[in-house]
Amino acid sequence: MTEELYDVVIIGAGPAGLQAAINAVRKKATVLVLGRPERSSLYKAHIENYLCVDGVREGAELLAVGIDQVQRFGAEYSPEDVLHIEHASDTFAIRVESGKTIKTRSVIFATGTSRKKLKVKGEKELSGKGVSYCVDCDANFYRNAKVVVVGNESAAVDGALTLLGYASEVHLVTKEIAVSEELQKKLLESGITVHRDTWVAEILGENSVEGVLLENGTQLEVEGIFIELGAKGALELATSIEVQLDSETFTHIDCNKKQQTNITGVYAAGDIAGHPYQMAKAVGEGCVAGWEAANYALKQKRTEG
Repeated sequence: MTEELYDVVIIGAGPAGLQAAINAVRKKATVLVLGRPERSSLYKAHIENYLCVDGVREGAELLAVGIDQVQRFGAEYSPEDVLHIEHASDTFAIRVESGKTIKTRSVIFATGTSRKKLKVKGEKELSGKGVSYCVDCDANFYRNAKVVVVGNESAAVDGALTLLGYASEVHLVTKEIAVSEELQKKLLESGITVHRDTWVAEILGENSVEGVLLENGTQLEVEGIFIELGAKGALELATSIEVQLDSETFTHIDCNKKQQTNITGVYAAGDIAGHPYQMAKAVGEGCVAGWEAANYALKQKRTEG
């Protein structure tokens, strides 16, 4: 990645994000796509109901073609997770797992919405009573408490590092850490107790979390468990810069027919923007979002000059 102010940064490397990149770069905007294709719900899907697709195609194959296509068109691509985003004046600062901060005139959220669950005993019963899925949202409730984070990827490691500023004791439970070298180094240099090659078997407690039982037989006495499976959630990132969610379910980003959100320069496309969760819809919304974001950014650039 080059050190520059991008016109458009797209968070998400699924069909919505890749189509947005194609349309934005065709407008002569400078474009960066962030994310891993395996995060997309399309990755493990089999596609046969999409226009001009003959027979059954593997989702992973289509995404690989798409990533190659956006780069051939002139967009940059980096398979990194986004950890934080800040909005200052007319630009946005996006911090990725490698530690780099990327600046951009506009942002397109093009990621999925679901929060993965552990599906273990005690999780459902103690949800909101010590079980959390958002470190940034709930860390403040665990000042001077003992907590555990479970997960293998950037959201888990970054979450555990964040909790060091609040909790008295932080544990990380992981099968296999899959993050950048920079993030691994930060973890090793921190005071976090890492439990490797194991997983949470049960969450313990009656009316609130009192501990967790690991698959290797270890029992940890903690007051909170943060389930951070995968990348930082798009809704979490969006609301951190005051992007509004839909008023009915609060599970999608609210946007208009131009894919614009309530924050100038921020757009949303694909599953994150609402039902139906279909590739055709995602591509269509990505097309609109890429076009609109590029138009906005290029207009901003002209006023800067």
